[in-house]
Amino acid sequence: MKKLVVNEDACISCGACVSIDEEHFAFNDNMVSHAISQDNLDSEAVNTAIESCPTGAISIKEDSECEGCCENCKHEEGEVDEGI
Repeated sequence: MKKLVVNEDACISCGACVSIDEEHFAFNDNMVSHAISQDNLDSEAVNTAIESCPTGAISIKEDSECEGCCENCKHEEGEVDEGI
């Protein structure tokens, strides 16, 4: 299964992903982007948001690649990176 992942350490809070794709991204309490949906990851909007990130903080990974990628990533099926 694929996971949409935002590396909070790399995010500079520019807001590009949030403005491009509100279905998948929002700001958390720390004002950095996080993934709010794991649905429809093949959409043009999510891919445009990934390509638009100036720091490359956003990626789509396979579960096997995801483990340990960042402290905020959830590894249980159906969970979303809440940026906690």
